[in-house]
Amino acid sequence: MPQQPGQPRIPPLPEAERDAFATELLAFAGGPDGGGRTINLWTTLVRHPGLFRHWIPFGGKLLAGKIPMRDRELMILRTAWRCGAEYEWGQHCRIARQAGVTDDELTRIAMGPDTPGWDPFDAALLRAVDELHDDSHLTDETWAVLADRYDDKQLIELPMLVGQYHLVAFTMNTLRLEHEVGADRFPDPG
Repeated sequence: MPQQPGQPRIPPLPEAERDAFATELLAFAGGPDGGGRTINLWTTLVRHPGLFRHWIPFGGKLLAGKIPMRDRELMILRTAWRCGAEYEWGQHCRIARQAGVTDDELTRIAMGPDTPGWDPFDAALLRAVDELHDDSHLTDETWAVLADRYDDKQLIELPMLVGQYHLVAFTMNTLRLEHEVGADRFPDPG
């Protein structure tokens, strides 16, 4: 499920061309949730500083939201896989590993919710991504599994998280962001 080939359609803003506002926005984006790194996504989006300025807090709120980190990363990675967003996959594999996701699980994320080895709740998280991706809503069966563990805030946050990472995937794929050096690539699910 490769990202669209080709050169970036809009290249990252070189450091020499960044004004004070762009530099400030990039520093804000690379704060505690950003890992202190300046990545191609941010240095490209900062070319639209007004939009970037308002998008960063929303994304940060979801990254520090009510959904447990491991659950969040399973859903983000499944979204990246379903959208063919290898850049997004590469960025979030590192975070997922910090949350306890194993390399075997990374491969199984690509294989989907019906792959042997998932517990029922993890399978429901992946299935939720697939249902939102395919049908823009969750089935009653998937909702019931999620609602058995998640509270109302987490249930509200879940489709917003998946939607946010669809937005990010669509943007990354459309702009053809250059993959970060050393970032993971899509696994071969066999």
